[in-house]
Amino acid sequence: MSRRQLLAAPAALAAGAVDRQEIVSVKAAPFSMLPASRFGGNRFQGDHDPARYRWFGPFSQLTGAILVRIQTKQGLTGYGMGGGGTAAIHIIDNHLKDLLVGTNALNVEMLWEQIFASTSFYGRKGVAIQALSGIDLALWDIAGKNAGVPVWRLLGGQVREKVPAYFTGPNLEAGLKLGFGAFKLPMPLGPDDGDGVKARIVDLLTKARNTIGPDKLLMIDCLCRWTVPFTLEMAERLQEVRLHFIEEPILPDDLSGYEKLCREVKGTRIASGEHEFTHYGFDILLRHGAAHFLQPDLTWSGGLTTGRRVATMAAAKSVPVMPHRGGSAFGMQLVISHPNCPMAESFGTGEQGNELMALCTAPFERGYYRPPQGPGMGVEFSEAVLRKHAPSLL
Repeated sequence: MSRRQLLAAPAALAAGAVDRQEIVSVKAAPFSMLPASRFGGNRFQGDHDPARYRWFGPFSQLTGAILVRIQTKQGLTGYGMGGGGTAAIHIIDNHLKDLLVGTNALNVEMLWEQIFASTSFYGRKGVAIQALSGIDLALWDIAGKNAGVPVWRLLGGQVREKVPAYFTGPNLEAGLKLGFGAFKLPMPLGPDDGDGVKARIVDLLTKARNTIGPDKLLMIDCLCRWTVPFTLEMAERLQEVRLHFIEEPILPDDLSGYEKLCREVKGTRIASGEHEFTHYGFDILLRHGAAHFLQPDLTWSGGLTTGRRVATMAAAKSVPVMPHRGGSAFGMQLVISHPNCPMAESFGTGEQGNELMALCTAPFERGYYRPPQGPGMGVEFSEAVLRKHAPSLL
């Protein structure tokens, strides 16, 4: 984009929205916020080392975050966070860019449908949809900037002034100091951890309950390392701890396992969907009664277009939606504007992330997130930040 176009952009907004924002540039770059090493390394103790199942590599979670930058002929720039690392960037550079350049960025849902259809022969889930997620969020960013309002206003405005948040992380004391009223503890123990592990889990969570007190919500995230029988037994043993939910106890594709858990679990509920993709995938979970809470990540599951559809579908089934990392500026657009999103998961708040994570975090105040107020997603990246973290976008 030329300096003249950059200077013209605010004037264009001041003059009112236009009906066309022609895409002239689509770029993506790695945008890693957390190190892959937090899930262990790639050195294993033989063929049967359980760590082989826990090494998630460089393309998953926030380790594989990407930043998509879309620019228009009329002078607007949209930013969207996606996933899939350099694998997703390859898809954008060699396929999806061809579908976008020359089109009207304001046709957000039409472009979503075209990209989804064109990637379906090799995509449908995983990296292709994570690439689509970053694009979709960047397009919504442009739509908000074109109208001169935050994206959540385009979605109907706020349904509440602020959203209660839950803190994810092992440092419960840090979350308490920040004013959180709900806590999700990563569960480091599972069936592979030998004799006595069940008693160790009970002890760990009893101490967590004592730390946060009797009135705050407590949840756990099992990172898919439990089994159905193990989960059902632990739910029974943990009834005095009063878990609000158990998140992703088993692998996401074990649909029958999730059905059984939701049907038989006692004393708590089951949350899933962090690693599900598009409204088609969430529709299957809903039809099979395979989750009590749905947790789409807007930067992975198909963007805001998917998130809106999922929240509405789930509302019809009385299933609450609590987006994974909903406290990000991207997730907050949905959470603050949809009545079926009762809580926001922490993003950046109280974490040892880098400045990129801080830039993408929604405003936080004593246990609550508030909506970003800037136009679009409310996230802007200075030239200095891009030069440091994503120079290929310049």
